[in-house]
Amino acid sequence: MTETIPLPDTPVLETARLILRPLEMRDAPAIQRIFPQWEVVKHLHHGIPWPYPDDGALTNTVMSLETRARGEKFYWVITLKGGDDEARGRIDLWPFDGQLQDMRGFWLDPLIQGRGLMTEAAEAVTRYAFEVLEWPCLYLTNSVENHASGRIKAKQGATRLRTEPKDFVSGPGERQVWILTREVWLARQVEGV
Repeated sequence: MTETIPLPDTPVLETARLILRPLEMRDAPAIQRIFPQWEVVKHLHHGIPWPYPDDGALTNTVMSLETRARGEKFYWVITLKGGDDEARGRIDLWPFDGQLQDMRGFWLDPLIQGRGLMTEAAEAVTRYAFEVLEWPCLYLTNSVENHASGRIKAKQGATRLRTEPKDFVSGPGERQVWILTREVWLARQVEGV
């Protein structure tokens, strides 16, 4: 069930309050200002350097754009509709690799959390994966301690498959592994949930 690479170009996705646009080099300074906060990184995978280096966003943006140029992943920055077009978060999507691993990741500026914006961004990216790319499912994960991320998955109709050990920036912990199927997600759209 591995998906076709190279992936198509990253489209701009719009929601009621957001514009998700492809990551660009010009986004590195805004990401560097927002990303290195404990509230943002503590539940992310242990491979993220902490303390976050001064060139961390630039290094990651370069690597992400190289991966995108090979057609391996999608990278969107989250911007506020009617705002200044500055990155306020990021959401990534990548194809199934044959293992039960994450296929979508995200983070959001703590100053705008708690307003349903990440759910809105996740719905837009999920819609693209299921309606445009026609992927059959998304495997999703989150730290057990990241309750907000788990709620987004549950709202989308994902089913929790298991809990397993995982190292995070904050240290050893457990992650939840979920599956969200195209069939369940599309049925939820028809029901208007």
